Amino acid sequence: MRGFLVAAGLAATCVYAHAEPIRLHAYPQKIRTFYDTNDSRTPDRVKQAAERPPTGNFTCAAVAGDGARWLGTHAGVIREDPTADPADRHQFLAGRRYLPDDDVRNVAPDGSYGMWVRTRTGVSHIELRLMTLKQKAAYFEERIRERHDRYGLVASSILRVRGDLGTNQLDPSDNDGLWTAIYSASQYFRYAATRSPEALSNARKSIEAVLFLEQVTGRPGFPARSYIRRGDYRESDGVWHWTPDGRYEWKADTSSDEIVGHFFLYAVAWDLLTDSELRQRIRATVTRITDHILEHGYNLTDVTGRPTTWGRWSRAYFESESGITDSPLNALELLSIVKTAAHITGDAKYEAEYHKAAFDLKYLEQTTRLRELTREINYSDEELAMLSFYPVFLYEHDPRCRDAYRRAIDAWWQNIQPEKNPLWSLIYLQSRPTGPVDLAGAVWTLNRIPMDTIEWTVRNSRRRDIAIDNRRGRFGEVQSTTLLPPDERPVMKWNGNPFQIDGGNSGRTEDDGAFFLLPYWMGRYYGLLLE
Repeated sequence: MRGFLVAAGLAATCVYAHAEPIRLHAYPQKIRTFYDTNDSRTPDRVKQAAERPPTGNFTCAAVAGDGARWLGTHAGVIREDPTADPADRHQFLAGRRYLPDDDVRNVAPDGSYGMWVRTRTGVSHIELRLMTLKQKAAYFEERIRERHDRYGLVASSILRVRGDLGTNQLDPSDNDGLWTAIYSASQYFRYAATRSPEALSNARKSIEAVLFLEQVTGRPGFPARSYIRRGDYRESDGVWHWTPDGRYEWKADTSSDEIVGHFFLYAVAWDLLTDSELRQRIRATVTRITDHILEHGYNLTDVTGRPTTWGRWSRAYFESESGITDSPLNALELLSIVKTAAHITGDAKYEAEYHKAAFDLKYLEQTTRLRELTREINYSDEELAMLSFYPVFLYEHDPRCRDAYRRAIDAWWQNIQPEKNPLWSLIYLQSRPTGPVDLAGAVWTLNRIPMDTIEWTVRNSRRRDIAIDNRRGRFGEVQSTTLLPPDERPVMKWNGNPFQIDGGNSGRTEDDGAFFLLPYWMGRYYGLLLE
């Protein structure tokens, strides 16, 4: 087994042999703490409003220990550092992520790189703490263990009191399997890169939870979206069923999001783990899910016997009015699922089915028709596409197929490239190791993901420095034509619109942050991010 792990590592090195790695450095992360105006820990120099505010639109100003100038306004605070990289020279801090309110009355340096900020209703200390991405990852992992672990699933966290982490309530979601798969895969990459026993334990606990989603339904090959135990909290949404023994209630109408996430995790785990017993269980689960899809005409069928709303990969669906726009993505998903099954099981029937779908049913050609058939930008679809591309570029060696997949991923990349998405950048490099990937920009995104992942309300549409796109997003959201840093826009996973400038829910929920961990540890494992 040890030899297998070494072989996997050598394969990883070959995939990215021509890509230039990035040497990582410590970066100032923003840590915010609120204080009452009369708190003894609040410096006297910031308690009162500035006596001589600067002219113009600014209410106050001060210079921090690193030479950066902080400017108060009635809409937040601006940090200016002419010595920083261009993307970091002007930073805008507003909303409850940083301030008690946005009406800034005074600012005072904290003796280091940070700033004390007095607003109309209170005081905020914004510390700029130098941290490596490895240290940041440890911070994010601790958050998941403390407030997002529900029987090994990475769960949503509702805050019963807005912004109060001590009042968190775990809640099942439609995509518990997908979010857990992303976290578990990150821990397998972490283990492969560091041999951390903690990482292996985290990965094992989470993959057990994902495997259980297929067992709890009692329908072989049909995973649940999520499940709860009797007495657990859940909101009244979706379709739920009790197990015959009354111990569990599970969520049905499972979508392609879950299947793609599960198979992405199974591919990563199969190639990296050393546990033969667990590998056999993965193989058996992959076999059941794949057989279910194939035996039901390329559909995922619910306990009703009918296809689920979004678990459809048949040629008949592709030719329907509702399915034609989905067909390039869904064709890719089906090919990725079957190719992964062939790799994990070693069963020749899956390779035969893969070739039948790819060539006889023309699914491979269908994957290349995105620009022709797409009608809107769907960032959730981008996530499903890139997670599906990962296994096919690892396991497909036929030049004809690889060329088609390159053309397919290039079509997705036209929209993805400006996003500076670290996970999609790493996956795209599989297809074109010398391709147009801004790996430094991807690291910038990792650095600028906020430490605080409470979903505070963010309003950037009032800013004058942002060019507003005259087109609205898929859900009617206001968006910009340029990319704001992640710590200035609403908290979102990789399936969100990174150009959305307003959002949040007033601190009612906290994101788990696993979306940060996967690209960081994947980059570390593949030797593209060097601490």
